[in-house]
Amino acid sequence: MPPIMNKLTIILFFAWVFSAPALAFTVVIDAGHGGKDAGAVGKKYYEKNLNLDVTLLVGKKIQQEYPDVKVVYTRTTDVFLPLQKRADIVNKNNADLFICIHTNSSENRSVTGAETFILGTEKMGQNLDVAMRENAVIKLESDYQTTYQGFDPNSIDSYIMFELMQNQYMDQSLRFASLVQHQFSGVLQRADRGVRQAAFWVLLKSACPSVLVEMGFISHPEEELYLGSAAGKEQMAEAIMSAFRAFIGKQSERPEPTLQTTSEPAVSSDSTTTKTVVDTIAKKVDETVVKRGPQYGVQIFVSSKLLSGSDANFHGEKEYKYFVKNGLYKYYIGPFDTRDEAAERQKVLRQHFPDCFIIKLEQE
Repeated sequence: MPPIMNKLTIILFFAWVFSAPALAFTVVIDAGHGGKDAGAVGKKYYEKNLNLDVTLLVGKKIQQEYPDVKVVYTRTTDVFLPLQKRADIVNKNNADLFICIHTNSSENRSVTGAETFILGTEKMGQNLDVAMRENAVIKLESDYQTTYQGFDPNSIDSYIMFELMQNQYMDQSLRFASLVQHQFSGVLQRADRGVRQAAFWVLLKSACPSVLVEMGFISHPEEELYLGSAAGKEQMAEAIMSAFRAFIGKQSERPEPTLQTTSEPAVSSDSTTTKTVVDTIAKKVDETVVKRGPQYGVQIFVSSKLLSGSDANFHGEKEYKYFVKNGLYKYYIGPFDTRDEAAERQKVLRQHFPDCFIIKLEQE
């Protein structure tokens, strides 16, 4: 192959690589309960098995459609896993999203419907029974009071700690939860129990946007049969997958490399012509990178009011920007052209902003 073709080939290769946004995204999917912890028990099914089946389906769908996304499971078999261990898996993998999959139960066997929880204490009394039930697995662990710092899942007083927490991931968690719930109620036409807040230990200890999905009530005879059926599992998994697709967008899609040659100089052995061709294509590559978007930022904190640059919340950081959404001032560092660049800056920022996270900036 002539030298000029080698150069063209190399440039075209890099044009394809750099024009394709790298998707450094990790999702952890948690099948609730497992092993000696059966979870809710229906007439025909155990919650732990329903959770696992749907979890594996969701993970498979994500891996097939987004091969660049790292999918991590807390469990893939019928094993017992402590709540803190599940959160540790999330944090060890620096997850960008945590999805806990559960099945609900009620003493009232007529109750049906799907609901999605995020961490919080709004109307905590109404959802305390769900939180207590899901947190109760703690007591199956030896020396749980040491592991969970004296937290007693059955004591209302223990839930005071949740009132004191500041959830830096509330907005993103709410967005994903809303997408999931829209799929359940709007697409599948399931009974809609809405997006709710509750005090779940596993969400509190996971440092990323997190949701806990309650797919339906195993205590309701018809809903149990639906959730246990192959069609029901497939529909629930596809609903969560659709929400995931909307949440991260089309970031992993790579455009096919193309080269417009009609207006370019003919290739020859002349060195001047060679440089012109190479420079022209390189310019096209640069323009493609500039136009492709999206851009990223590292959100450091949220405030209900506009703060001065000398405010202690900034820890001396001067390069911040902000935007206003839903009445809140969201301060961030950026923009960055790639998620990887944002991730590198995030590592430094965590010294003063341990809960900072990466956001995709909306285009003007």
